[in-house]
Amino acid sequence: MERKRVLVIGGGTSGNVITVLLRRAGIDVDLAEVKEDWNVRGSGITLQGNALRVLREIGVWDEVSENGHCSNSLGHTAPDGTVLRVIETVRTGGDDLPATLGMQRPVLQRILVEAVRASGANVRLGTTAEILTQDEASVTVRLSDGTEGRYDLVVAADGLHSATRAAIGIDAEPEPTGMGIWRVPAPRPAGVDRSVLSHGGPCYIAGYTPTGKDTIYAYLVEPSRDRGTIPAESYAQEMRRLSKSYGGAWDEIRDSITDPAQVNYTWFERMLVEGAWHRGRVVLVGDAAHCCPPTVAQGAAMALEDAWVLSQLLTSGSAWGEELLRRYYERRIDRVRSVVEASVQIGQWQLDGVPGDVPGLMEATMTGLKELP
Repeated sequence: MERKRVLVIGGGTSGNVITVLLRRAGIDVDLAEVKEDWNVRGSGITLQGNALRVLREIGVWDEVSENGHCSNSLGHTAPDGTVLRVIETVRTGGDDLPATLGMQRPVLQRILVEAVRASGANVRLGTTAEILTQDEASVTVRLSDGTEGRYDLVVAADGLHSATRAAIGIDAEPEPTGMGIWRVPAPRPAGVDRSVLSHGGPCYIAGYTPTGKDTIYAYLVEPSRDRGTIPAESYAQEMRRLSKSYGGAWDEIRDSITDPAQVNYTWFERMLVEGAWHRGRVVLVGDAAHCCPPTVAQGAAMALEDAWVLSQLLTSGSAWGEELLRRYYERRIDRVRSVVEASVQIGQWQLDGVPGDVPGLMEATMTGLKELP
């Protein structure tokens, strides 16, 4: 049988993972990544058990666990730092994996990049892709390095503002939810061994998550503001100002926020592509198909699951075509919708000042995710 050839557009989390899984099955993969340095910058990421299950599947769990921080509980404090409660969190990846793992985003990217390199994929950095033509069996693509290629499938993993999604006629676009988030990496204060959230004060949420033996990332969620009105050089000062109403570990965290280049400010956004996640032989995964606020910390997990499910179908022996890609969508849509809707609902309750049943909604959502996708 003729070897299949796939182009993956985007070398972020989902693009890297599906590349490794397809290469393991003997499929030829070209990976086109727009960034020359193939790096994802950022402070930190929270990965729940169902995300860790996929990372174990591609063989990087040991390295991930060594470089991150595992926890099975979540703390809630008053704004002054007084501990209100500590709750056990649902192990969505099964009892043999921790409930959550925090780690620095660039470290996770490095681990995934090394896995892609080891897989033997053909990586093209600083490269974009343009879909030229499609027929029933293939897609012809022009790459920005001047080459053209014919592929059995194109996987669009090029993120929230996917150019490929627009190019194939899917007109969904992310929408802001009304919240903005400040994030920063910081040294890990003594005694911090789990994620901690505080509600109240000037922000909807003030939180921090351990990302390794000596590091955390801290974040503050507030009503969204026009980013153009906040000078980049003031980011550290602004985050320190917002954090002054929070005590406990925040006293130490605040003193470490000095470099504005380390502080990131973004809006919460939502999107869910309905109807189908493909057009012809071009299919979306991860943020190109859906996104949600991080209020249940499942964005990365949903992207990783997309890659896992699609790779399972592509390596199942079934014919590649409309029926297979439709089954991919059908396996993912209800599960992803439940996460997107829960994530948005929790944020909306906070925006409206309504005391919604956040614990109940969180537990129902997480419990459903224990099932394999």
